[in-house]
Amino acid sequence: MDLDAVRTFVAAADTGRFQEAATELALTQQAVSKRIAALERNLGVRLFTRTARGAELTIDGQAFLPHARELLRAAERAVASVHTDRRPLRVDVIASRGAATGLMRGFHRAHPETELDVVMLFDIDTAVAAIRSGAIDASFRAVAVPGRPLPEDITSVRVLDEPLQLLTGPAHALAGARSVTVAQLAGHRIWMPGIVPGTEWAAYYDDLVAEFGLTIEATGPNFGSDALLDTVADTPALATFMGGHTRLVWPDGHGLRRIPVTDPTPVYPHSLLWHRDNPHPALAALRAHLAATTPGHDAPGSWTPDWVTPH
Repeated sequence: MDLDAVRTFVAAADTGRFQEAATELALTQQAVSKRIAALERNLGVRLFTRTARGAELTIDGQAFLPHARELLRAAERAVASVHTDRRPLRVDVIASRGAATGLMRGFHRAHPETELDVVMLFDIDTAVAAIRSGAIDASFRAVAVPGRPLPEDITSVRVLDEPLQLLTGPAHALAGARSVTVAQLAGHRIWMPGIVPGTEWAAYYDDLVAEFGLTIEATGPNFGSDALLDTVADTPALATFMGGHTRLVWPDGHGLRRIPVTDPTPVYPHSLLWHRDNPHPALAALRAHLAATTPGHDAPGSWTPDWVTPH
């Protein structure tokens, strides 16, 4: 359907006169008449009745008008979707309660004028494909998984090292500790049902286990963070790792403890990924905000796997 003809129809319907529609659209009255006649042939109905007062919509014209307006709105949205200065910045944060969400909330507070679409994609392959297709502008990930380098057109920068904490219930053997060393965790069962083979976080925890001889169990279905907290609170033999910037709330009766891990402190490395040719102006603002507000990396006494990029 010819959108110019639809736009001409809406203008004539709003003004009630072909001449006024022609003036509004910078056309001749003859051009307006031709466009509307072509639209009527396309639809197979009469849209206007010419009267002494101008042009009145027929019943079919009245029925078509709201759909014509929606067609024009859809066309405007389609155009805006490919003009980066008119559409929201679309960013993948993986999970709603994680550190990346906190970083985006901080950016939103600093730049409330920037429209944002926050999405949650599962694995790094899905995120990279979405960046390359233009479905999203950026993603927070731990890169790169060993043996799976990023494509050459994807750029990354390390933005945050998040220290791990041990989360225990009140009856756990380490619940009273103000901090624990990695060596003290040997022999304790650390339960993390959310670890999925092939993901970047699985690669991270595999290296953590290999480096320090820990016992991490990923058995059982993952019912989410609330079920994890319930189980850890009720099971003295189980603990779990939690990112220091992860925001969680649990019932008062759970008595859960968040305990810093030291000597060394395992840190989870968050990087921002984007396409090197992405021109969205807010993407540059986000990168500048993260560079100015996040602390440095590879602090003394911290640990990350060898495959984590140092910058």
